[in-house]
Formats: sequence, structure tokens, C-alpha cells
Amino acid sequence: MSVESGVPRGLLVDWGGVLTSGLEDALRRWAELDGFDFDSYLQAVMAWLPAETPSDAVAEAELNPVHALERGQLAVPDFERKLASILVRRDGSPVPAEGLIERMFAHFEHQPAMNALVRRARQHGIRTALLSNSWGNTYPRDAWDGMFDDILISGEVGLRKPEPEIFLLAARRLNLKPEDCVFVDDLELNVEGAKALGMTGILHSSYDETRRALESLFGVDLT
Repeated sequence: MSVESGVPRGLLVDWGGVLTSGLEDALRRWAELDGFDFDSYLQAVMAWLPAETPSDAVAEAELNPVHALERGQLAVPDFERKLASILVRRDGSPVPAEGLIERMFAHFEHQPAMNALVRRARQHGIRTALLSNSWGNTYPRDAWDGMFDDILISGEVGLRKPEPEIFLLAARRLNLKPEDCVFVDDLELNVEGAKALGMTGILHSSYDETRRALESLFGVDLT
């Protein structure tokens, strides 16, 4: 069965928090096992966010290591050292920098229902793409065979959400216009970025809500 004319033809989905368990639970577990206060991690990362985005990409990368890491401008070991240097364990000892990213992402749990939902959408003729901001973490690519028509990882394309260029690139690589695409993400900032370009945005909070929204938009049964 193929999608009818007049309805969206592309589905772009985020990874962390959409195809996996929620970000906060996973990161809190990491903080617990690494022995530091989760709120101190949030404060450290928020301190990197500039009040205004500099027009010069190099200047922005200096101010915000997170954005630089996501674009692939900053190597993972360098970011790990930067982050570890501002985290302190409860016992006063330093957080080990080596392997920090893999420890951070070790508790993101695969969500079979959401992954199966994307597969069913593709079986209905909907073009699918993964659109993820990467922190240099390992992705379960072996599990994605036959799931996506394209995969866009921020560090591999040199762009990050919610920059307009990454949404436009994703649509172009699916041979679609932005207005032909539906974008699903768990962060409102990213959803709003996609909507500003004419995409239909879905703020993901649960499998059932996202499934119903997609069924309504695409006019197909995705159960």
C-alpha cells in the first residue's frame, strides 16, 4: 500500500529519546554510576550555552563545546576532557575523561515499538530518515537494516539540529520538499526548527501519541 497524494511523503525521526528511552533517565543513571550530582552536570553544560549565537562558527565552537561536538568540529577525546574537568564526584575525586561518552550513552534503551513503527511507515511507501545530533556515541546501525532510506548524523554532515540547513539536507536526500516531511523529536526546540521550514512537527512523548499523530497525517494504519 502506498501513501495517497496530498499527504506527507517523508518521515524524519530523532534517535535519542524517540527510538530510545528518555534522555533524562539515562543520563541520571550515568551520573549515579560515575558518582557525581546530575544537577552539577546540567549546570556545567548550560554554562556553555551563549546568550546569543555568534555569527562566526569558529567563535561559537569555542563558546559551546556541545554544539562543536555535534557538528564534528571537536574530537570526542577533547570534549571528554573538557566535560570531565568541570565535573567532580561526590567524594571529591575527578571524573575519568576516557570513555566518558560511551558511559554516558550506555543506558539509552532500545524502544522496539518505536523502531517497528518506523519500519511499518516505510512499508507503506513513506520515505524515512534518521536525523540525530551525535555526541560521538555509538549507534546500533546493525539494527537499522531496511528501516531508513537515509541516515543523517550531525557530526557526519557538519550540521546540527535545529539549524535549518540540516532539515533542508534531510528533505533533499529523500528527494522531497520540506513541506512533504513530518519530523519527530523529543526536544521542542528541534521541532520548532523543522516547523519554521514548513515541515510538520511532532513533539514525541509516547509511542501511542506519536503513532496516532502519524496515522492521522499519513492516512495509513500503523498498528
